[in-house]
Amino acid sequence: MQETSPSSNALSLDALELRVRSCVLCPLAQTRTSVVFGEGNRSADLLFIGEGPGEEEDRSGRPFVGPAGQKLDEVLNSVQIRREDVYISNVVKCRPPGNRVPSHSEMEVCFPYLESQIALIKPALIVTLGNTSTQWLKPDIPGITKSHGSFFSWRGDILLFPMFHPSYLLRNPSREKGSPKYLTWLDIQKVSKWIDEYRRAKNA
Repeated sequence: MQETSPSSNALSLDALELRVRSCVLCPLAQTRTSVVFGEGNRSADLLFIGEGPGEEEDRSGRPFVGPAGQKLDEVLNSVQIRREDVYISNVVKCRPPGNRVPSHSEMEVCFPYLESQIALIKPALIVTLGNTSTQWLKPDIPGITKSHGSFFSWRGDILLFPMFHPSYLLRNPSREKGSPKYLTWLDIQKVSKWIDEYRRAKNA
């Protein structure tokens, strides 16, 4: 793919977002309030991908702003990763009714939009949040309880790193050793260390 300047990258993402906002290719378009395209640093080294918008996201048009989003912010803040320095999106851009898991056909229809986002942003590391996004992007690895905290190659130079979804942490509030919250704390430290080393090497 031809290299683009930051300005043309932004314009390309803007054009893609306009296309996504008018999408009616799956039934989710009939029940949505807002299309939740994604937000953040458009040239981010670090991209977080969840499964789909929830109620607060559907209302606001922004990803991860409800209770799960507040938990994600807490996780990022624990290692001084600023939300504005990363990019955050989902596999599907419209809320599944009742916050159910997106269907295979819904993810299949929406995935080209996510692929285009990834191609334009060019992240070095993708953090998949939860089993749905992990298995969709990397179906040949174990489920989230076994794959979280490990690095996997994805389509060449990009690495993929699964973590528990923030909503899972809300349902499992224990902070004891071995709990999802404790394991997530270890996982986000791995992400922080990797991204710091990557940026130092890139800027050397």
